[in-house]
Amino acid sequence: MAGQTEQVLSAILDDIEAGRLTPGGSLDEADLVARHNVSRTPVREAFIQLEAHGLIRRLPRKGAVLFKPTLEEFLAILEVHAKLEGQAAGLAARRLSPEQAEALEQIVVQCERHAADKGDDDPDAYYTLNMRFHGAVAEGSGNPFLVEMIKTNARKLMAYYRARYRYPGSIATSAREHREIAELIYAHKREEAEAAMIRHVQFDQVTVMDLLAALG
Repeated sequence: MAGQTEQVLSAILDDIEAGRLTPGGSLDEADLVARHNVSRTPVREAFIQLEAHGLIRRLPRKGAVLFKPTLEEFLAILEVHAKLEGQAAGLAARRLSPEQAEALEQIVVQCERHAADKGDDDPDAYYTLNMRFHGAVAEGSGNPFLVEMIKTNARKLMAYYRARYRYPGSIATSAREHREIAELIYAHKREEAEAAMIRHVQFDQVTVMDLLAALG
């Protein structure tokens, strides 16, 4: 049973990360049962875990829906998430291994190439690169608990970060900031890397309001 619960949970998380589930979208229990050929018990156990992490909400007569933040909730989550990402960058500046540095550099170069070759085109592909960049920095922190906290918070905001790259110029800005953060990490400048990552992750309130409106 535990294996089936993990199977359903992993599939839902994949749907969130791929943008197939959007904020406020419903999770149909019967559909999940049919898709994964399981009973309702593993699906409900997966829902319990998702709810405990704040990724879904149970609403009267609507069932389970993906977490959709209010403006106040978005800003509160973002405040915490930016600090966690910043901490990861600061720790990576101290702990990044040569192999991890090489992997990070490859991702940064891919982000730069996308910005140079495609400009604002194919934002979904750039978003995937962006996810890989942040994942590489988090792994470089050498703290698996911090990595999991970042992943949980990021999943609450993923749809909004994805939408961010549809704004003109945002991809070029992001790629430039990735280079800045990476160079600070390589130079072991912990405080500067942390501060740069926090700036990179943050949104101003007007942008947040635009993104909330864009995603309904």
